[in-house]
Amino acid sequence: MYSNYFGFSELPFTIAPNPRYLYLSEQHREALASLLYGINCNGGFVLLTGDVGTGKTTVCRCLLEQLPENTEVAVILNPKYSITELLEAICDELKIHRPHNSHRIKGYIDAINQHLLEAHGRGINTVLIIDEAQNLGLDVLEQIRLLTNLETSSQKLLQIILIGQPELLATLARPELRQLDQRITARYHLHALSREELPAYVGHRLAVGGRDAPLFSRAALHRLYRLTGGVPRMINVICDRALLGAYVERRPRVNWWLLNRAAREVRGQFAAPASTWRWALLPLALLLLLLGGFLIPGGRELLAWMRPVPVEQVPAPPAAPLPVPVAEPVAAPAAEPEASELPAGGQVQPALLPSSPAQWQWPAGTDLTATEVLAYQRLFDLWGLDYDPQQAPVICRFARQHGLDCLQTPGPLEELLGFNLPAVISLRNAGGQRFHATLVGLDQQTGRATLDVAGEPREVELEDLRNWLDAGALLLWRLPPGYQEPLRPETSSPVVPWLAARLAKLQGLEPPRGQRQRYDEPLQMQVLAFQHQYQLATDAVLGPQTLIRLSTLTEPGIPLLTAAAEADWE
Repeated sequence: MYSNYFGFSELPFTIAPNPRYLYLSEQHREALASLLYGINCNGGFVLLTGDVGTGKTTVCRCLLEQLPENTEVAVILNPKYSITELLEAICDELKIHRPHNSHRIKGYIDAINQHLLEAHGRGINTVLIIDEAQNLGLDVLEQIRLLTNLETSSQKLLQIILIGQPELLATLARPELRQLDQRITARYHLHALSREELPAYVGHRLAVGGRDAPLFSRAALHRLYRLTGGVPRMINVICDRALLGAYVERRPRVNWWLLNRAAREVRGQFAAPASTWRWALLPLALLLLLLGGFLIPGGRELLAWMRPVPVEQVPAPPAAPLPVPVAEPVAAPAAEPEASELPAGGQVQPALLPSSPAQWQWPAGTDLTATEVLAYQRLFDLWGLDYDPQQAPVICRFARQHGLDCLQTPGPLEELLGFNLPAVISLRNAGGQRFHATLVGLDQQTGRATLDVAGEPREVELEDLRNWLDAGALLLWRLPPGYQEPLRPETSSPVVPWLAARLAKLQGLEPPRGQRQRYDEPLQMQVLAFQHQYQLATDAVLGPQTLIRLSTLTEPGIPLLTAAAEADWE
C-alpha cells in the first residue's frame, strides 16, 4: 500500500529471508565466513545458531548464492521427522529414486550412498542443510551423524549444516551426542544487532527497497532499539507497520509517536515510553508525598521541598536539611477595582507574572519522581477522575477503563498546542534537573501558557516553554463509543453513528436518523472537508487526530486549553 507513496521499488521490510536484504554487520560477515570455511573443510558438520529472528535463515540463503556451481544442495526446512521420514525427505530433495523396500532404513541409506558416490564421480559436492534443527529428536540426530560415515578413502561424501535456536546447543551438549558434537568443524552463534548497528540496518533495507533517504527520525530509531532489542525480524515487522501508518496519515517520515503506535498494534500492548522501573516507584513516591504532607509534624513545610522556587531565591545548603519555603513572584499592586468589576466570589484573583522554567530549581538531592505523580493526578482531575497510582500503576489502562485513551506527542510544541487539550509534559531547568508539569491553559493573545508544577500554578511565555520543553508529552482524549482502531473508508463500525451525529452538530443540522454503521462515500466526503478545513491529513481515515479535533469542537465536558472556535465549513 505504501510502496508508491514512498517511492519503493519493493517493500523494504518483508520478513522473507531474501539474501538481497542481508545487512552484513561484522557478526553476519563472520557467520557467513564460518559457514564457507566449514564447507571447504570437506567433512563433518557446520553449526549456525542464534536467537529467534536474528537472521540465521537469511545468512543461509546468502550462503547458497555463494556456493560453487559444482554443488548440489538438499534443504530441509521442517525437520520434525522420524528417521524414516527424514531419509525420505533427503531422497526427495536430491531427486533420488526411492527403493522398493522404502519402509526399511537400510534401503534409504544404500540409495543415498549410491547417489553420493555417483555425484562424487562427476565432481559434484553434496551439501545437506537442516533449518530449525533444534526440533530434531536425539535418535534422528544420531542417524544424521551416521550419514557422515558415507565417505571414500580420501573425503566425506556429504557435508551437513545444522541451523537452529540456542536450544540446539544444549541438545548437542548431551553425553549421548558427544560423537556428533566432536565432528562439528565450524560453529557460530548470531546475536541481535547492537544499538549502533540498528540505524545502518534500517538504512540498508530502505536503500535496497529503492529509497535512499532517512524515513525514520532519530528518536524513532532510538525507540525502535528499545522495543526490539536489535532483533532483525521484530525490526522488520514494526518498521513495516510504521511506514503503513505514515502512509495512512500522509506523513513524510516515521516519528517517535508513529513508531510507538505501530509497536502497540504489532505486539498487542501499549508500548509506553517510560521505563517500567519508573512506574514501580510511583506508589512509593505518592506514599512519601502523603506522609510528608499530612502525617509528619511540619509535613506541609516538607512538601515545599517538592515545589520549585526561582533560582535567585534558593538559599545556600544548610548544615542540616531544612524545608525550603516557596517564594512565588508577586504582581505589582494594581488600582482597587470597582465593586461591579469583582468576580462572582467577591475576591480579587491574584495575578501571575510569567517566569521561565530555567529558573524553577529544587535543592540538590530532591527526588523529582513525585512531580510525575502529581502531574498525572492533575491531568486526570481535569477530566473529573481521581487517579491513585497505587491502585492503577498503568495510566493508560486506567484511562481506557474510564472511556479515555492516551496520545503521545513527541513533536514540537506547536503540534501539542494544536490538540487544545491538557497534557503532562517534561521540562528541564538551567541546572539540568528534569521534572514534570501539567499544561492546563493557553492564551494565544498574550502568547502564554499556564502550567501546574507540583501543585503550584505557573505562567510561562510560549517561547520559554519551547526552549525548556524536554522530549515527549502525553495527553488524554475521549474515545467515541465502540472505537477500537482507525476507521477507514468502506468499513463498518459502531463509531459511524457517532461520527454522523458530530458532523451534523458542527454544521448546525439535525442528527441523522437510523443507526447506519457503514462508513460510506457521503460521510467520507464530509470527513475530507473537515480534515481540509482544520489542516489535518486529508485521507478520510478517522484516526486519533481527526477524532480529537472533532470531539473538542462538539463534545461537552471536555477540558480545553482555550475555548474552541467553530469555523464555518462546507
